[in-house]
Amino acid sequence: MAKGTNQKLKLVYLMKIFMEKTDDAHRLTMPEIIAELEKHDITAERKSIYADIEALRELGVDIIGEQKGKTYYYHIGSRQFELAELKLLVDAIQSSKFITEKKSRELIKKLEALTSVHEGKQLQRQVYVAGRVKTMNEHIYYSVDEIYNAISDNKQLKFQYFQWNDKKEMELRKGGVFYQVSPWALCWEEENYYMLAYDGAAGRIKHYRVDKMLNASVVDSVREGREHFEQIDLAGYGERYFSMFDAEVERVKLKCKRTFANVIIDRFGKDITLVPLDEEHFYFYATVAVSDLFLGWVFSMRKHVQIIGPEHVVEKVKMAAEEMLGVRG
Repeated sequence: MAKGTNQKLKLVYLMKIFMEKTDDAHRLTMPEIIAELEKHDITAERKSIYADIEALRELGVDIIGEQKGKTYYYHIGSRQFELAELKLLVDAIQSSKFITEKKSRELIKKLEALTSVHEGKQLQRQVYVAGRVKTMNEHIYYSVDEIYNAISDNKQLKFQYFQWNDKKEMELRKGGVFYQVSPWALCWEEENYYMLAYDGAAGRIKHYRVDKMLNASVVDSVREGREHFEQIDLAGYGERYFSMFDAEVERVKLKCKRTFANVIIDRFGKDITLVPLDEEHFYFYATVAVSDLFLGWVFSMRKHVQIIGPEHVVEKVKMAAEEMLGVRG
């Protein structure tokens, strides 16, 4: 039998065939395997393929052979990622506002390559990114890379910050001036990605939406603010401060109906202390950024959740309510 031009790549193509063409529901017979190899200009006899299959098994490839009737079938068993796991990853990519529509499709296409073409179609049927709100900043991945470089090298970062105007155009904040801060962590909160950094000029921690950053680059200056970040629990930072808006952080006392305990625990975590107040209510303390987003959440809870201290925060709630009603100009 004459050898094909890709004969040296036989083992590689054999593994590729198994990975792409087979799964628990799709199997290949030996004649079908030989035919698939021929498509890649590789000739092979049964005996050599048996040896190659054993070699792949020794490498850890889970090739299962089983007889049904008079025919013997082969397919890949377990993989690095099961189909259910890939579906979870696809769902996470789809639902992420942080990942652009273009990048979502690219990532999902790469995930499809981790399973057979047959199971990959099941991932394709889950792709509905076009109708979802996604970030439109394709530079975001470069920003993330620069943030990690700055953190790894213990350096500061400079970048421009923008907002969308009523013409749907990017509008640079502060006239396009570069911000310069010391990044310490990235935080995922409220479906957005934030950089937590120390602003040396302001002398405090600030938060920046990564998808609103442009032209990020590492600055050859040592990071500042280590002592501030050593005092906070970064793992629970997003939940504790409730929103990433630039607002004063306060220890707020809230009164809540007992039937809403589940809502409070979902929002603030199980470590929150719920203190009985009367037969129908409990109170608790939460350290939050008293921002419009936080006040909006309180208003959305209506009479079920109320801020009862400190007094100046209560006054802020009253003022916000009056503004909503048009009482204040």
